Amino acid sequence: MHPTSDSPPGPAEAPPFRPGLLLAMGPGVAGRLLGARHRTRLAALARTDPRLVAHELADPAPEVAAALAGAEVLLTCWGAPPLTERVLAAAPRLRAVVHAAGSVKHHVTDACWDRGIAVTSAADANALPVAEYTLAAILFANKRVLHAAHRYRGLRAAHDWSGELAGAGNYRRTVGVIGASRIGRRVIALLRPFDLRVLLYDPYVDRAEAARLGAEPVPLDALCAGSDIVTVHAPELPATRRLLGARELALMPDGATLVNTARGALVDAVALLPELATGRLHAVLDVTEPELPPPGSPLYDLPNVLLTPHVAGSLGTELHRLADHALDELERYGRGEPFRAPVRREELHHSA
Repeated sequence: MHPTSDSPPGPAEAPPFRPGLLLAMGPGVAGRLLGARHRTRLAALARTDPRLVAHELADPAPEVAAALAGAEVLLTCWGAPPLTERVLAAAPRLRAVVHAAGSVKHHVTDACWDRGIAVTSAADANALPVAEYTLAAILFANKRVLHAAHRYRGLRAAHDWSGELAGAGNYRRTVGVIGASRIGRRVIALLRPFDLRVLLYDPYVDRAEAARLGAEPVPLDALCAGSDIVTVHAPELPATRRLLGARELALMPDGATLVNTARGALVDAVALLPELATGRLHAVLDVTEPELPPPGSPLYDLPNVLLTPHVAGSLGTELHRLADHALDELERYGRGEPFRAPVRREELHHSA
């Protein structure tokens, strides 16, 4: 990847190339993503108006249309508008998309790949907080923290906790990881310091690679049947929808916990609810299907379910990690270097 032909050549001490750049993301996202130091750095790396953020590119306002026509780079994040053929026709100078979030499937279209536009994303940076959330969920679930908290709130008195929680703890428990995705691999790495056995189901990972990761590869049925915790990290694809159905859930041991920070559609919600309602299984669910459970859903009230509103990913200060990653990539572009975290078209059929 190199600056375009009108980038000023010169000696090493010359100012770095500053490409024209347009911010394109959902309303309110830029304000949360970019702090003052990020805006200062962005101004040093690119020719842009950081106050101008495009929410719509198919029929843009005049000032957005002018910025798009001169943009060589789009800095995108959640809510970025699709880069269709029509949009690209209005962006003749566009050479790169720097995405300050995870998946690019929602806005990078075939037209982008056909034109040879370079794409990078902050998927690796966004994987870390999800993996951290998952690690906390695993350790708390094995320790039966949610159960103890509910019981303590109800009893408000001395109790034989050692007796009631005799089966709890994290020593020599088995964690089954579904999907050696970026997040799945991070989870396995974070589990290494603990006395836990890790099973892995991923049809794209062979035994040698699983061993390097620190996991034992097994079929999905064996993982479900042999794990105290089953944590889901596969991408949502046609082949993975309802990956955990009634049969797979029934294989999980009594008292096991399902952790889902991936996508709600990977678990059959109709089959899961009875398993949770009877108390046979526990769950930590950051994602569900539908994404927002209806007000009457039992998931809100079941004592064996920890339900969170899709907050495992980057949130608050963690958004600044995504911004730092994106600006690092923009700096590489300005120096004529390849992206450190490129997104390749051929990889998207089995990734998020």
